Amino acid sequence: MYLETVESSMIYAVGYDPEARELTVVFNSGRVFWYEDVPSEVHQELMSSGSKGQYMRDTIIDLYPTHDRYPYRRSV
Repeated sequence: MYLETVESSMIYAVGYDPEARELTVVFNSGRVFWYEDVPSEVHQELMSSGSKGQYMRDTIIDLYPTHDRYPYRRSV
């Protein structure tokens, strides 16, 4: 999977595997999250968003870790 660097104060790079429906997000902190069962439309909307961090907060991340909209794994 190819990781594309993005302009964002929150996110360093984003990748997407359409076969696995897995979204990879590398945050500027260095942490990596792999979100599962993410539709390709969500990836496309994220990449075309004017504010990728805001899109992540509004669509993918919830403020409460147990309520994220997509199951995820994260780096240590």
